Amino acid sequence: MQVTETLSQGLKREYKVVFPAKDLAQRLDGQLADMKDKVRINGFRPGKVPAAHLKRLYGRSVMADVLQNAIGEANRKIIEDNSLKVAMEPKIDFPENQAEVEAALEAKGDLAISVKIEIIPDFDVGSFADVEITRPKADVPEEEIQQAIDRMASQNQSYTPKAEGAASEKSDKLTIDFVGKIGDEVFEGGTGTDIDLVLGSGQFIPGFEDQLMGAKAGDQRTVNVKFPDDYASAKLAGRDASFDVTVKVVAAPGEMKIDDEFAKQFGFDALDKLKDAIKSNIERDFIRASRDKVKRSLLDALDKKYSFELPEGLVSQEFDGIWTQVESGQKAGGKSFEEEGTTEEAARADYRRIAERRVRLGLVLAEVGRVADVQITDDEMTQALLERARQFPGQEKMVWDYYRNNRDALNELRAPLYEEKVVDHIVGQAKVTETTVTKEELFKVEDETKS
Repeated sequence: MQVTETLSQGLKREYKVVFPAKDLAQRLDGQLADMKDKVRINGFRPGKVPAAHLKRLYGRSVMADVLQNAIGEANRKIIEDNSLKVAMEPKIDFPENQAEVEAALEAKGDLAISVKIEIIPDFDVGSFADVEITRPKADVPEEEIQQAIDRMASQNQSYTPKAEGAASEKSDKLTIDFVGKIGDEVFEGGTGTDIDLVLGSGQFIPGFEDQLMGAKAGDQRTVNVKFPDDYASAKLAGRDASFDVTVKVVAAPGEMKIDDEFAKQFGFDALDKLKDAIKSNIERDFIRASRDKVKRSLLDALDKKYSFELPEGLVSQEFDGIWTQVESGQKAGGKSFEEEGTTEEAARADYRRIAERRVRLGLVLAEVGRVADVQITDDEMTQALLERARQFPGQEKMVWDYYRNNRDALNELRAPLYEEKVVDHIVGQAKVTETTVTKEELFKVEDETKS
């Protein structure tokens, strides 16, 4: 084959590769010769099929394999000879003249193709001593622990049916049937049978429970409410609705003492030990949230620190993935860009910036990991795989085998482990300042479009 560079501009490289007809013919003859002893054709003894007959039967399909293998060799040669760090798989352009392609498939003419490659930019990661990040820290409020205990008590609360004719009060549990309507039409998901509702719990939409205060077993009431504007279903959000409710049972809560005996229901010797366990669980959530904030702070700093040309193919691929999710989300929610206070053009620009940021940071983290020789051990991969398998009870072996036999899936499992190790490596060299924040600040979700 003959390889000639035809373009070297920025991150784009193009090469013209010519496969001489003579070379293609030799490759074709070689593969046909290999087939000779393997194929079985009526009228011929094994190994005695004439080459010309094999060529008539299989020539074009075998030549397709020949060309595919030759192109793969050409790509590897280009990458190795030019020491290229390729961003994506090379793009192959065949001649527009179909006659030229047909001639090559018959091994009667040269084939010239164009190989287009985008490379990863070279940049120096440098030092991270100038990177300043913030690590937020929040103490677990005592009321947070008490709220968790109260929820546990509520979930294990016993109820006793009230006497006939007794009116319901706050904290009572009603067992109800209901049919919801918009106007005169029953709406999907608005019907329930034998549903338990604790008055004052906020289980249902605002206003629903208040209108059942004082209800008695056997009562039938019409409850009029308005769905919140931000309700999950776009078809119901902001709409007025009525519910025909039948109260079947009114039950009063039994006495629930939160003491050492209560703790023993959950496997703890004393209430203090239960509280300590709850506090430890909440602290783990706080630590995870703090780490997420540290990572976000670090990525923001790295995004400002590095500026280099990005491979257009990677950016487009990332944007396409994001945009597909945006469109799916809009379709599911039944909302338009105008209802979200923007336009499609502005949204595309915002998500394009997000795609560029993700690609830039991905390249930075990959290069940092390469320079620092970050490795994921076999034990770490095994633990990650075991954790993934545990997420599918009863299917553990199937999940295990799937990942073990699927390199791409295994790489998807490895990628977040690698990224977290690289992040830890950078944080270890950066200037980290701890700051105390509230729980609300710690768990506040950041808008990626504002980056």
